[in-house]
Amino acid sequence: MGFTIGGIRDLAELRLGQRRSGRPRRQTVGSQTTAVAEYTGLWGWDVTPGARAVVDGGRTRCSCGDEHCPEPGAHPLDADARIVAGTPLEEAAAIWGSYPGAALLLPVGGAFDVLEVSETAGRRALVRLERMGLPLGPVAVTPQGRAWFFVRAGAAVELPALLYRMGWDDAALDLRCPGPGEYVTAPPSDLAGLGPVRWLRPPALDAAGRLPQARLLLGALAYVSHRSV
Repeated sequence: MGFTIGGIRDLAELRLGQRRSGRPRRQTVGSQTTAVAEYTGLWGWDVTPGARAVVDGGRTRCSCGDEHCPEPGAHPLDADARIVAGTPLEEAAAIWGSYPGAALLLPVGGAFDVLEVSETAGRRALVRLERMGLPLGPVAVTPQGRAWFFVRAGAAVELPALLYRMGWDDAALDLRCPGPGEYVTAPPSDLAGLGPVRWLRPPALDAAGRLPQARLLLGALAYVSHRSV
């Protein structure tokens, strides 16, 4: 879990090579490889190549090629192609290069869990947590107006009991907690053809491998939800 010295060195060399090439980051195949290196080498997260939604003649189809795909642009292309945390940069780049144009998917339930709430509630809760000086992990926002809080693994299992003790339910908080076997789309990838996922609070080295417990976020969400009623 977390970053490795080798991962930082490899990532620094990759970024240096991109600067010398004069190409902007996030707009080339190299930028995708850099993102993969960050997630696997710095944050200790596995990455899986994902499908993308393609708009063709006003119709959205999935890059997987299945005309009847139930999740266009929101599923792994090959679950066995997972790039595990700590994979050497050259090996990770080779695997990723086999899936040109793939989206970056992060498997939930291993290194982290995710609490999903409305972006409005998420932003309010984030402000409250920051003011209280409580530990925070990364937070991403989706084009559908949802916020993903990265928390310590195990939240999906613990959530029902936590909500019960607090006297809330997931419907009241507009809360969803993806469990093991599910994936979230990672920035800068596009989510189901609707637009890119963006970091509201990017990962930080000082918090790598030390994600907060879900109960801290739930308390803030309960507070902002009560105030908005």
